[in-house]
Amino acid sequence: MGKKKIIQKNEEELLREREQVEANIRKEFQGDEKKKGRMIEGNIYISSSYNNTIITLADNSGNVIAWASSGNIGYKGTKKGTPYAASKVAELITQKAKKAGVERINVFVKGIGTGRDSAIRSLAAQGMDIILIKDVTPIPHNGCKRPRRRRV
Repeated sequence: MGKKKIIQKNEEELLREREQVEANIRKEFQGDEKKKGRMIEGNIYISSSYNNTIITLADNSGNVIAWASSGNIGYKGTKKGTPYAASKVAELITQKAKKAGVERINVFVKGIGTGRDSAIRSLAAQGMDIILIKDVTPIPHNGCKRPRRRRV
């Protein structure tokens, strides 16, 4: 196998993405003199499956500011579900959060993938002030009714 290449974004794509983030922030806080266009507190949702890790940054009312996933930053196949890919996604979302002015975050983790813990550790290592970590993985309470016993 040859070398694997991680897709690098050029400057135009990065500027376009930055303008989108700033436009979302301006639109959210238009006319609010108290916050002056800066979010201080936000929510980060980590959805981790066996195949991918998706991290979403939202404000307190639930409006999405930015998102990133393992596939989005250039990993393909089974490498998307690794803890290393999840930590790289967390670093990217931390940069976007700092551009948006987010200082404190609530973290909501969903799923059973291997990237959950490494994503949280990476968020903490990047200097984000984590207020809350909550596991919101759906758990069945009783499930479906079992099939009837077969009569021969």
